[in-house]
Amino acid sequence: MATTKRKGGASGSERTNPRVWLYSILLTLQYGAQPLISKRFTGREVIVTTSVLTCEVAKVVCAVILMVRDGSLKKVFSQWTLVGSLTASGLPAAIYALQNSLLQISYKNLDSLTFSILNQTKVFFTALFTYIILRQKQSIQQIGALFLLIMAAVLLSIGEGSSKGSGSSDPEQILFYGIIPVLVASVLSGLASALCQWASQVKKHSSYLMTVEMSIVGSLCLLASTTKSPDGEAIRQHGYFYGWTPLTMIPVVANALGGILVGLVTSYAGGVRKGFVIVSALLVTALLQFLFEGKPPSIYSLVALPLVMSSISIYQKYPHQVKKKES
Repeated sequence: MATTKRKGGASGSERTNPRVWLYSILLTLQYGAQPLISKRFTGREVIVTTSVLTCEVAKVVCAVILMVRDGSLKKVFSQWTLVGSLTASGLPAAIYALQNSLLQISYKNLDSLTFSILNQTKVFFTALFTYIILRQKQSIQQIGALFLLIMAAVLLSIGEGSSKGSGSSDPEQILFYGIIPVLVASVLSGLASALCQWASQVKKHSSYLMTVEMSIVGSLCLLASTTKSPDGEAIRQHGYFYGWTPLTMIPVVANALGGILVGLVTSYAGGVRKGFVIVSALLVTALLQFLFEGKPPSIYSLVALPLVMSSISIYQKYPHQVKKKES
């Protein structure tokens, strides 16, 4: 019995490791501040694909610098294999690319409120695939905490309101090009997150190396899409850095650092924790909008705040306990 208690305690202390909290807090701040930073420093003329590609390059540079700093660069690349890379990073990167395409289709055919609410289901799918792939169970209290988190996300989505109407009044089009794509994207997001966690925690794949690999694969997919996309045509017509200023690099670098932090949070704490970070970041965005733009938080945000705080506290305090049969 004493051994069981120690194991449970170890699990809890691992989840509340100071390094985990630091990465989670930094990622929450980055997620929360990113919309305001992008809005402030990215002009309307900037071609979206160029900012995304530059961000991927910045991720690679940041990850390499961090590997040089901690002395792991030589070891990581001496052990690198193509098969290991494709297994650990290639599949999740391809899944994320497909997920992003589905989200773009869905967003055009759903009002933003419905889209935001359905998009939060990825927290559940992350927990599901984490259990299927890693056999990581959730306690009853943790499942309740996930429901609290979803409630908070729904309230925050309602608080934002519906900024645009549905792209179509045809029910079939809304279902097949709106609801189904976003739900499939949520399933894919949960699967990719669990695969990343498996690669980092089971296969001991470096989170920095995974960032480099996924950025390269994502960039190749994006470059391939420019052959026929409107952004590709705009780049060929106006040039890669059309609309850019030196300040445009601020949101690009911030987003790149966020990508590094996502890898670290997934590696140290798992994909489910990332769901808590994303919802918490919505509250940070509301606070920053109030501080810098004078836009007061909605009543929904004020109600969601204690729900998020409670869900985080419950999830950390009541980890799943492994019970051993007495001999």
